[in-house]
Amino acid sequence: MSIDFIEALSDIEREKGISKELLIDAIEAAMISSYKRNFSSAQNVRVDINRQTGVVKVYARKTVTEEVLDMRTEISLHAARELNSNYQLNDIVEIEVTPRDFGRIAAQTAKQVVTQRIREAERGLIYNAFIEKEEDIVTGIVQRQDTRNVYIDLGKVEAVLPLNEMMPNESFKHGDRVKAYITKVENTTKGPQIILSRTHPGLLKRLFELEVPEIFQGVVEIRSVAREAGFRSKIAVYSRNPEVDPVGSCVGPKGLRVQTIVNELRGEKIDIVRYMDDIKEYVANSLSPSKVLEVTVFENEKMARVIVPDYQLSLAIGIKGQNARLAAKLTGWKIDIKSEAQAEQEFGRPRSYNEDEGLNTLPQD
Repeated sequence: MSIDFIEALSDIEREKGISKELLIDAIEAAMISSYKRNFSSAQNVRVDINRQTGVVKVYARKTVTEEVLDMRTEISLHAARELNSNYQLNDIVEIEVTPRDFGRIAAQTAKQVVTQRIREAERGLIYNAFIEKEEDIVTGIVQRQDTRNVYIDLGKVEAVLPLNEMMPNESFKHGDRVKAYITKVENTTKGPQIILSRTHPGLLKRLFELEVPEIFQGVVEIRSVAREAGFRSKIAVYSRNPEVDPVGSCVGPKGLRVQTIVNELRGEKIDIVRYMDDIKEYVANSLSPSKVLEVTVFENEKMARVIVPDYQLSLAIGIKGQNARLAAKLTGWKIDIKSEAQAEQEFGRPRSYNEDEGLNTLPQD
């Protein structure tokens, strides 16, 4: 150990942000274990590294007693006063016991400790950087795949994309660039573990925030997202400025904005609907692209009964109930869809209506 070693620790402190004093303390603690292991010593010792010169010394620590029962940890008052006349009973006497070849062991121990602390510090920096990106989108490069995960290189760390978090209609090969949503960042003994998803509704929301300036600026707000990844999604948007059309902003000129997102999601269909405080209008909008004639809401059951034209019943329900299911997820309400014929047969028509006018809302039950 030398002054060069101390200077190297100073360089590490500047470059890595790891305190030199903390490193030296850790090295001294590790050298105590190395000393006891290599020299079969059971005595109490202290290792001291000179902060200016880097010189390492080992001191045996012994308690001053009247009667010595263990020479490894105790020293008589008489022997102690031969070293220094000021010693009293129960004082701690330190006697240098630095082995002749301890320098080699000290250097090896120091290297191991510094390497470990640098690795821990770098892991900490990576963890802190990515914990701030939780619930955000990252772009990485596909490295490899096994039976459970796809591993994505994010630059400083490799993230995990579980196969069940991939859309059913997509596959990746080595070198593909992938956008994914960070669902979880964990600090494990092996370093930060970052879990990604391509199916999370948050991915759709963040893509719109990145693609639509009005959302990024806070003029248009995403109120709700419902998604069946790889097939179809619905997103409810609201404008804080009455002069800004929230749906038009998300669609973009000639549909360019939404088409960019559809392409990123490998053709997933996206319905953009206008959020309304009036639950009847909101439910009607959520069933887009189907036309809704009437909505009756049942507050106690948080259920809405919707009447649609006979020829649009299948459109309102969707393939395998998908449109109705997504509308229910989007609004948080149960939705019971009836055709005109079914409604007339079961409930009768409470009032006449003009189909061309679209939605009529009935009073709450």
